[in-house]
Amino acid sequence: MLPFLKKFHLVIILVLLVALGFTLGVAFGQNHPVIATLNSTPRDLTILNDTTASTTGPIDMAPFWKVWGLLDSKYVATGKKEPATTTAQDRVWGAIEGMTDSLGDPYTVFMPPEDATDFKADISGNFEGIGMEIGIKDNMLSVVSPLKGSPAEAAGLKTGDKIITINGESAVKLPVDKAVKLIRGPKDTTVKISVLRGTSTKPIDFEVKRAVINIPSVKTEIKDDIFVLSLYNFYAESRGQFNQGLRDFIKSKKHKLIIDLRGNPGGYLDSAVDMASWFLPLGKIVVRENFGEKSDKAEIVYRSKGYNVFNDKLKIAILVDEGSASASEILAGALQENGKAKLIGTKTYGKGSVQELIQVTKDTALKVTVAKWLTPGGKSISETGITPDYEVKLTEADLKAEKDPQMEKAVEVLKI
Repeated sequence: MLPFLKKFHLVIILVLLVALGFTLGVAFGQNHPVIATLNSTPRDLTILNDTTASTTGPIDMAPFWKVWGLLDSKYVATGKKEPATTTAQDRVWGAIEGMTDSLGDPYTVFMPPEDATDFKADISGNFEGIGMEIGIKDNMLSVVSPLKGSPAEAAGLKTGDKIITINGESAVKLPVDKAVKLIRGPKDTTVKISVLRGTSTKPIDFEVKRAVINIPSVKTEIKDDIFVLSLYNFYAESRGQFNQGLRDFIKSKKHKLIIDLRGNPGGYLDSAVDMASWFLPLGKIVVRENFGEKSDKAEIVYRSKGYNVFNDKLKIAILVDEGSASASEILAGALQENGKAKLIGTKTYGKGSVQELIQVTKDTALKVTVAKWLTPGGKSISETGITPDYEVKLTEADLKAEKDPQMEKAVEVLKI
């Protein structure tokens, strides 16, 4: 009997682990991602020439149509930066993009056909680019995390780098979706990126060769008689690979576990809930979905599915840093606040808003912020991030010396 496994679950987990090989979809149905996908049927909307009603009062659409007509009659393309010709449909997409941009929320974006296709490739874990998660931090376009083994990581781009130019063009006020378009491209081509790092005012220039990015999900190793499971994302394949990692952990007969979430930008909510369910009793809160004070929609509470095969003899440490975002913060916060794990590292990124992906037409989509994530105890992830129990920074000197004081501290904590 493995001492950290519950007796009444041993037969069940062995059947799951050996007979089924921990295949994806062990326990539940619809994939509900942190960026949730809704296959809803779009309404038929008609833009009126005259004043029409909205939730905020009358809207005069006459200026929109006047500008439309003026563009038709007067605009001449120079052919320098903009395409020589645009279709009326292109203008509609541009108008919708402008409408979403006006909200000032970097996570609410309209995706025309090409962008929608790219987004689907992103969450499937396979695309062409440099392999880097970006977002808005302190009103600046910033690197959330370079993906493990990616060209971005190999080039030296780091979490927290503030992107100031892309291919020589200013990126200071560039929306995330526009920046992604500029950075992404066919394999074997290059992109030039300039960043500011830390408090320095001197730009650092990078020229990164694009490649086909196959995003890894899980890596396992044994360090100082402790099993280390590194999780790099919460994408489509992550749940199954995490479960396989737990299988390997049980087979190793080690009694202590480190889950490394550093640089993990997140992904599917269901994956985070599923992973937490292996450690939490049935019904324990994993995360809350809150729709704000102005909404009459009730808060949604996501609870453990109660796989809970490990008893209190299992000691867990979770490594986090400023590159741990979204679903990473959900998993870390759930295990920390439920008393199942100690967190080591630095405060997490603080990406705790909820987006729904709504199909607008058959080949376009709207990603819109609809709620925010709260930890089991009610803390807003967006506002505070997740604070570790033991704050340990990783310095440039540590990296050059190939030292990892965060991992060393995790090992120390588990040996207490």
